[in-house]
Amino acid sequence: MTAVDALRAGAEWPEPGDPAQPPPLAGFVVSAFSPMVAAVAERCLRRGYGAPGSPRRTAIVIASALGDVASAVHVAAAVDHGTRIGPLLFYQSVPNAVAGYLAARWHLTGPVVCTSPAGDELAEGLAVARLLIDDGDCDEALVVVAYGAGPDRARAVLVSAPEEDA
Repeated sequence: MTAVDALRAGAEWPEPGDPAQPPPLAGFVVSAFSPMVAAVAERCLRRGYGAPGSPRRTAIVIASALGDVASAVHVAAAVDHGTRIGPLLFYQSVPNAVAGYLAARWHLTGPVVCTSPAGDELAEGLAVARLLIDDGDCDEALVVVAYGAGPDRARAVLVSAPEEDA
């Protein structure tokens, strides 16, 4: 996190006591990527807001160098073998699908941005969040970083402008 961001809440996946896999997420199949992003984001939002409520001008920024590799591999194998691909895989192949789910569930009305940084995923996600806040597109931003080649580790932070900027 940079000195220009005020941290409202944070969460990780997994945290002590978490099961090996995140809870299933309706509409998302084959891969645990979107369920993991949703689980860590929900945990962070609950810590920051308590529960879904009135609409908030909160952006969602998802930063992941590799994205949902498991779904991409599954679709590629199906295409190679001439197998029919289910419509849910088309829907979840768009990285912002899980962000849209979160925005609808939590009444978040800010922009949704997905990045695939070559460097530090958290730093890039926070830089995008800061630009959105500075441009007046949102009041706060939920930054979710999904690390690694598998759906094994994620971090979420809810940030806003420092009090003196607000």
